[in-house]
Amino acid sequence: MFCPKCKALMYPKDDFFVCNKCGFKKKKEGSSMVVAKQRKKEVAILEEKIDILPKTRVTCPRCGHNEAFWILRQMRGSDEPETRFYTCTKCEYKWREN
Repeated sequence: MFCPKCKALMYPKDDFFVCNKCGFKKKKEGSSMVVAKQRKKEVAILEEKIDILPKTRVTCPRCGHNEAFWILRQMRGSDEPETRFYTCTKCEYKWREN
């Protein structure tokens, strides 16, 4: 619901909708109002299943082995390039390439 005075978003508080910008209050009417609940984010951890990741030929800075698993992650804004993370298949050393 939007404030009729300043057009800002109104938030539920007790039996009213309150505008945080100008302070306007409107009594809730009926039961047709639905408040969305925020869900918890689920994060997949691949530490145990590392052998399903793609491999590439790259030299490990620690042991000199020439093969590593890799994944891509968007670390900054969408207009920036992705960061590639490597894990050595021999010594499991982890490093990244920007």
